[in-house]
Amino acid sequence: MAGVKQARDGAVGILTLDEPASLNAMTPDLLGALAAAVAEMSADEDVRALVLTGAGRGFCSGQNLKAAGALGEDLAAGVMRFYWPAFKALRECRVPVVVAVNGVAAGGGFSLAMAGDMIVAARSASFIQVFSRIALVPDLGSTWLLPRLIGRQRALELMLLNEPLTAERAQEIGLVRQVVDDAKLMEEALTLARRLADGPTRALVATRALIEESEHTSYEAQFRREIELQATIRTSADAIEGRKAFVEKRKAKFTGK
Repeated sequence: MAGVKQARDGAVGILTLDEPASLNAMTPDLLGALAAAVAEMSADEDVRALVLTGAGRGFCSGQNLKAAGALGEDLAAGVMRFYWPAFKALRECRVPVVVAVNGVAAGGGFSLAMAGDMIVAARSASFIQVFSRIALVPDLGSTWLLPRLIGRQRALELMLLNEPLTAERAQEIGLVRQVVDDAKLMEEALTLARRLADGPTRALVATRALIEESEHTSYEAQFRREIELQATIRTSADAIEGRKAFVEKRKAKFTGK
């Protein structure tokens, strides 16, 4: 698929933004290819986790300004038409998504990195909002995602001051799960993804959904919602296997069903 390479490692699907000459800068074609690739991987029941990364020296350098005209005169309509489907596909993916950040994740690329579930960063990786440097506001979901990950104060610092965030500092403040040597980035990202792929897929993704919902509801409503979902998920094959394995004092063998 143009712009996005697809590969498999057992139950893990690997998606690579593949326009390294532009540091994988965003275009409607690239984001459209990403949305289609996520959908294709998600439709395969044998895929139980995804890894998203970028080819070359950077993960994603943000919007490709040369392609901005392709969004049309109505910017909001263009972004929602061409970019939102990729972000939505990652955010609501049927399986957990690990983002392996190599090099720079700038502007919209920073937003894209946050759209997954967990970030593993190469030691040389850096994150920068960049928007206020060119008199713009953060977009592509940054003002929703970043404060929820690192808090209001730190999000404002990054957005207003445009200070690059090193991989180590990103880990310290909770943006990144793990920092690894550059040469081991994909190895470690795949190790994490395989661990997720071996888990009870439906329960993992339902947990993600509960956390998303909790941002918009009361404690009592969320308390009830957890039990409602529990009543459904406990009848799944994996939940039955989990309870059986616990009683038999052995490791559960989950199938993602």
